[in-house]
Amino acid sequence: MAGRLRFDNRVVVITGAGSGLGKAYALEFAKRGAKVVVNDLGCSLSGEGSSHGPADSTVAEIKQTGGIAFPNYDSAEFGDKIIKAALDHFGRVDIIINNAGVLRDNSMVKITEKDWDTVQRFHLKTTFSVTKSAWNHMKNQRYGRIINTSSGAGLYGNFGQVNYSSAKMGIHGFTQSLAKEGEKHNIKINTIAPIGASRMTSSIFTKDILEMLSADKIVPLIICLAHENCSDNGALFETSGGWVTKLRWQRGKGTFFSKNFTAEDIEKHWVEINSFEHCDYPRNGNETFQKVLTLMEEANFPKPKI
Repeated sequence: MAGRLRFDNRVVVITGAGSGLGKAYALEFAKRGAKVVVNDLGCSLSGEGSSHGPADSTVAEIKQTGGIAFPNYDSAEFGDKIIKAALDHFGRVDIIINNAGVLRDNSMVKITEKDWDTVQRFHLKTTFSVTKSAWNHMKNQRYGRIINTSSGAGLYGNFGQVNYSSAKMGIHGFTQSLAKEGEKHNIKINTIAPIGASRMTSSIFTKDILEMLSADKIVPLIICLAHENCSDNGALFETSGGWVTKLRWQRGKGTFFSKNFTAEDIEKHWVEINSFEHCDYPRNGNETFQKVLTLMEEANFPKPKI
């Protein structure tokens, strides 16, 4: 990706762009020539209420520096409204940054169905809704870049966040499946798992840590993934405090049982099953299926009809 990455004549829709990471993204895209749809419901961290203030503030900052942007106040649950507004104002949608989200942390003892449903709705449902609403438009123009937002809580789990973790891991599953659909239409979809200074992290970290985790240090990865030069698709990246890295699945060699086997046989080979001394890096479920067929062939199983 040589040279400055520009977005002239590109339209980017960013959910949750009234503050934190989303606002930082919006300001940078505008600086690089993009027309920006600044979506923000203006709700509380727990998903209550609404306000035009956050979206209006971001748009005002963009316009003060000569950028082009307009605010949208719809909940990202209603992606059709957001995308319609973008098409009405700018005539196209090239990039989607699914960034909006809320928190309702509670342990399993205390969590309510409302806590669960609200978090699923504001993360997983919004990601689906905005993307779905723009999908046919991107297919028809044979171009699109979509960046979805996961979290370390989704990748590794976190105490008191079963709702949030489930939604965030689900988002990357969404990315991986949709990437396969988008490939032939030049639509690239990737996931980021950032740790940055935002209202979600403001009560967790000290002032010094928050400065170290500045949202500005997340922005460069977003810009790269959103650019037309990006060829990655269905990938997952972690980024925090200036560190950027790609993640992948790792699978141990495991044990293949060539004859009828029992739970006791699995227990006997438990150390081998859990070993990563010899491993590979699967990219899809078909590779797993092909590996099983290879192991069966090596064990002289009759070749199955496929």
